Amino acid sequence: MKRPSVTQFLQRWSTGDREAAEQALPLVYDELRRIAARELRRERGGQTLQATAIVHEAYMRLAGQAGLEWPSRAHFLAFAAYLIRQVLVDHARNRDRLKRGKGYEKVTLREAADLAWEKSPDVIALDEALSRLEKVDPRKASIVELKFFAGLTLEEIAEQLGISEVTVSREWRRARTWLYSALQTNVANGA
Repeated sequence: MKRPSVTQFLQRWSTGDREAAEQALPLVYDELRRIAARELRRERGGQTLQATAIVHEAYMRLAGQAGLEWPSRAHFLAFAAYLIRQVLVDHARNRDRLKRGKGYEKVTLREAADLAWEKSPDVIALDEALSRLEKVDPRKASIVELKFFAGLTLEEIAEQLGISEVTVSREWRRARTWLYSALQTNVANGA
């Protein structure tokens, strides 16, 4: 008898089959860990989280969700990448709340802008910009999440969204430009 595919386990999981969830997790665990590790590498230094802890927290959030459907592995990974991003955002907000006002060095706005683009964008600022993009253009926001967070290829994204790879490529370029501008505006405004 042929063993069910990851997608079949995920589909059974989305119908509430807890056994399927337990069988699916080991099959996608390495991919989830790669997504989490990639996100951690994008974070600023001094990160106290580990990829394994992020995956476990995201899994707990996944397990707590009801009525979600995952028609494909890519769809599941996109949602899991979203949850991983939320774990990082929550952690960053908590860390910033605890540190607020402690140990910050005063810099000019110009110095702050220069420093901001030497590093990758702050996860909170990126999350806020992506949320604004989602309100303006949900498809571009989906493409960013699938490409940037889930690590899917343009071909996989095109298949997932039911559009051509050329369209995905064009939308990806426009979304990156929009996000860059939004993040730059955020830095210029002192956020």
